[in-house]
Amino acid sequence: MRKRDQMNNDMLKGTLDMMVLRTLILGDAHGHTIAKVIERGSEDLLEVEEGSLYPALHRLEERGWVSSYWGVSDANRKARFYRLTPAGKKQLRSAVGRWQQMAKAIGLVMGDVLKEGEV
Repeated sequence: MRKRDQMNNDMLKGTLDMMVLRTLILGDAHGHTIAKVIERGSEDLLEVEEGSLYPALHRLEERGWVSSYWGVSDANRKARFYRLTPAGKKQLRSAVGRWQQMAKAIGLVMGDVLKEGEV
């Protein structure tokens, strides 16, 4: 796989990680809350499933971008809460920069198609 192809593939895989980090910039949260914030923030266009969210949270924790602790949820249940670390804030800034570049590149390509009425 070429370097550019690998970078694009990694970008797609990293989108959930970036959204989780972005959500945690607002404050500590447990998984259910993180999923709901992402869903509401996307006007319910995105659905975050447990099968994707929890592996992402564990991956982010392994990388040192989030930390976790046990607490009590609003529903008075024991829950694992996640907190953004300083390394996670740095990673978020980097990920957002890469995402903006990718969005710009896609917009440039797609903008020409839409302007010319080819669709």
